[in-house]
Amino acid sequence: MNESSKKENLDQLDKKIEEFKSKKEENRPKRLKVQNDGWRMVIELVTGMVLGVSLGMALDYIVGSEPIFLIVFSLLGFMAGVKTMMATAKKMNETNN
Repeated sequence: MNESSKKENLDQLDKKIEEFKSKKEENRPKRLKVQNDGWRMVIELVTGMVLGVSLGMALDYIVGSEPIFLIVFSLLGFMAGVKTMMATAKKMNETNN
């Protein structure tokens, strides 16, 4: 083998390696983005619920009432979490299309 054929073989190998790396990197961020989007939506829902339950428990403690505020604010927190989650899903859908 002469030097020019070795150089050509190395160049071809480099091209194949770069193509493989680029294909691998193209698929990876999409998968991670989907996972991150899913966790983001779950966190938004849970945050709304936690805030609602916390406010309801605090108001029940301050006022000294039965768990009426807990029930009301739990429902309001759930609705706020769902509303935020739906807005995020809508924004993600617009950016993906």
